[in-house]
Amino acid sequence: MAQMIASPHAEVKPVRLILGLIACVGIVFTLITLLFGFTSIPANSVGVKTRFGAYHDVVNPGLAYAIPYFDEIHIVPTQRLLKLEFGFSTPNASNAYQGDMEPEETETMITGDLNTALVPWVVQYRITDPKTYLFGAREPEKTLRDLSESVMREVIGDRTVDEVLTIGRHDIESSTLKRLADLCSQYDLGLQIQQVQLATVRPPPAVQGAFNEVNQAQQEKQTAINQAWAVYNDAVPNARGQAKEREKQAEAYAFRRINEAKGEAQKFSLLLAEYGKAPEITRRRLYLEAMQAIFPNLQRKIIVDDSLKNILQTLPLLPADQTKPSQ
Repeated sequence: MAQMIASPHAEVKPVRLILGLIACVGIVFTLITLLFGFTSIPANSVGVKTRFGAYHDVVNPGLAYAIPYFDEIHIVPTQRLLKLEFGFSTPNASNAYQGDMEPEETETMITGDLNTALVPWVVQYRITDPKTYLFGAREPEKTLRDLSESVMREVIGDRTVDEVLTIGRHDIESSTLKRLADLCSQYDLGLQIQQVQLATVRPPPAVQGAFNEVNQAQQEKQTAINQAWAVYNDAVPNARGQAKEREKQAEAYAFRRINEAKGEAQKFSLLLAEYGKAPEITRRRLYLEAMQAIFPNLQRKIIVDDSLKNILQTLPLLPADQTKPSQ
């Protein structure tokens, strides 16, 4: 009878012990779970926190906390320059969408004149809007790859193979960049295209030799043109300089002859005036001046007066420079 009265108190103690143990385990589990809610965000990234799968806020770089089972932090590299490669693939790339799985099919394109060219290229971009990047479009990098390939094929299809291989690289890059930036904004990808850069554009292997010969011929043509321009730039200025020099010489000669003619005319006018005053004196003066100018240019001469008669005129037979004076 005494054992039946004491049994209810004995059953309560084990129940309380079990409940206390469960509470302690729950508290420890909760504390451990809360400790695992901390996340480190790199300096070149931001964290986008979602709560129950919906956007909550953006977390700056550093140590961030997310409530376990309720929150999730997605790290988005906003300060990194990312790239997509077309026609080739870099080994061990960190971006899963960077490499090209089918490079040969991607780089083979048809130009506007129905020729084939192998066009590899690179698209460099940044993530500017993390929220739009995560929630705007599904798989934005894959969408960007599809857009890039579509735009590049459109741009290449509007140009000839010579433009693609030689002079049209800059125009192709700028046109593709502008068109791709507009499409990224239209599709709300949260991305900003920084650069579109063509790699080594080349013809297919089957026609590589023919294209090399064409390129060599074009280079030889350009070399000949440059050499011709060099000769032209050397000859034409020299000819113009010589023509200018002769023109100046002719002008100086004309100016000198005109001045000499004017001087002679003025001299003649003055002589004529003096001749009118004294003809005989002026005539004799002119004669003497003429003789004075002529005699220095003559060699040794002997002059005999015609008025003398009965005089035997003898001349030395030796040359003038060997004639000895008479004693």
